[in-house]
Amino acid sequence: MYKLIDGKAHSRALRQEIAEGVAQYKKNYGKDIGLAVVLIGDDGASQVYVRNKIKGCGEVGIKSYAHYLPADTTQSQAEELVGGLAADPAIHGILVQLPLPAGLDAQKILSLIPVEKDVDGFSESNIGNLCLNNNCLVACTPNGVMKMLEREGIQINGKNAVVVGRSNIVGKPMAMLLLNADATVTVCHSKTRNLKEICSSADILVAAIGRAKYITADMVKDDAVVIDVGMNRDENGKLCGDVDFENVKDKCSYITPVPGGVGPMTITMLLYNTLAAAQRSVQIG
Repeated sequence: MYKLIDGKAHSRALRQEIAEGVAQYKKNYGKDIGLAVVLIGDDGASQVYVRNKIKGCGEVGIKSYAHYLPADTTQSQAEELVGGLAADPAIHGILVQLPLPAGLDAQKILSLIPVEKDVDGFSESNIGNLCLNNNCLVACTPNGVMKMLEREGIQINGKNAVVVGRSNIVGKPMAMLLLNADATVTVCHSKTRNLKEICSSADILVAAIGRAKYITADMVKDDAVVIDVGMNRDENGKLCGDVDFENVKDKCSYITPVPGGVGPMTITMLLYNTLAAAQRSVQIG
């Protein structure tokens, strides 16, 4: 019998811990923790994500600074804004919502975010430190997966882990986190041969490829832990993950649903990273 990993419940519990940490920070240092969110353009999905991030800040006591720029914002205007936020001591974390409108150099803009304020964990320095297993700010979605595994008491040490997907945002940092936790890790992608055989050897299987119900029951080992990072629409327009949940779940020991699994943890880990960034700024300063 499988156990559902309830991302909503884990998110609520962790947000309570974050709120306590934020309150303690304010008590100790007499100032707010600040997160700046930059949204350029009018992408509908991005607007929803930004609203949810600002709402999350309010729930835990982090002060949010929202900056909305039009789609015709120039590269120099975007760089000037991010550069100003980088120098502002009231701002502990900076998030530039992606994707950016055509014509803007996202990498150049993101490179202006100081490593200590990179609460998305996307900077080259933070990625490098993750590879070296140094203390750093880690990409929110894979870090949220690790928090759920930890809070469920799922052993990672010595297990065979397979990550399907190699994106810089999820797949690669997910693989490094599992490796740092002493799993034996295989990363699969569109060019992988014998994908079914590799996946079916996994004690922990993480699906992050963006293809609806791609992971089927014959690709899953009995009693595996299955983590579904995907967010897709099925043939009926219903939200679903990369895993064929209904046909896979009874083979698993643990499995995350979509929605309600990994998704709720992503914004929570952004708040977690912002608190961590503020705490480190005091230690360094």
